[in-house]
Amino acid sequence: MYDADVLIAGGGPAGLAASVCAAKAGLSAIVCEPRPVPVDKACGEGIMPGGLAVLRELGAALKGVALRGIRYTDGKRHAEAVFGNGPGLGVRRTELHAAMSELSQQHGTQWTTTRITEVHQDADGVSAHGMRARYLLAADGLHSPVRRALGITVRPGRPRRFGVRWHFRTPPWSEFVEVWWSRWGEAYVTPVAPDQIGVAILTAHQPDLAWFPGLLDRLGEAERGPVRGAGPLRQTVARRVHGRVLLIGDAGGYEDALTGEGISLAVKQAQAAVSAIARERPADYEREWTRLTRDYRVLTRGLVLSTGPAPMRKAIVPLAATFPGLFARIVNVLAR
Repeated sequence: MYDADVLIAGGGPAGLAASVCAAKAGLSAIVCEPRPVPVDKACGEGIMPGGLAVLRELGAALKGVALRGIRYTDGKRHAEAVFGNGPGLGVRRTELHAAMSELSQQHGTQWTTTRITEVHQDADGVSAHGMRARYLLAADGLHSPVRRALGITVRPGRPRRFGVRWHFRTPPWSEFVEVWWSRWGEAYVTPVAPDQIGVAILTAHQPDLAWFPGLLDRLGEAERGPVRGAGPLRQTVARRVHGRVLLIGDAGGYEDALTGEGISLAVKQAQAAVSAIARERPADYEREWTRLTRDYRVLTRGLVLSTGPAPMRKAIVPLAATFPGLFARIVNVLAR
């Protein structure tokens, strides 16, 4: 006897998207999330056009700021790439989570405050914390307890980069996600509301807004919110499918936040994992995960490694400005 077709460990965007996909596929689901809604976390908060299309297809009602594209700048020069398939969306992580939570509940998803840390499975199903289902989706984050319980190998990547994020109370000055480059790290500036922007720094060092004097001038005396952090960012996971357990979102592996695709990839993986379960072919998800993340992994890893040396970090914005067509093609591959 089953409590649901699918147990979902983690009620973040990946897990909630999976619950909606499950309902649309005629599958019952239980979301296991101990934290109260909405949950905030360090996040660039820019949703790429491809991910936004999936969220809207699921029925998510999102409020935010339209994003025309990506702008690289070093404070002196800049390069812009406009999204070719319509705008993305800048949205507070809490707004996204609240909207996805409401959508999930509208589809009749059951909720429990259980935190899944132990998993047992056999040929017919999965048991966890007194519940039984045909499958389990692990959407429990970068340091997934389910992944650890299953003994799936994970290796932190190099360089060990971390992310921090603040919000500033100031009207956005651009319709682009701005990526400010310095010798030590990048700052992502994302409009998230008519009177608010998010600033996230990615670095292998102790983060400091002083690395970006032009950005500090822009921010002026704007009120700064509390800081949130995450990392190490790169997590190489050995596999995404372990019997009847499938890993989605950050739990399934993470390259780096450099290209800002986290939310988009999470909802696409949720869709693919539920589709594989509905077909009773969970092993298909591993192949689909590889296809969905290939461009992100190759381009992001290449960019992280190539911009490690200080001379390359200094050259990245001039190169993007010199070859705008190439820059636009790369941005739009990642925005799909």
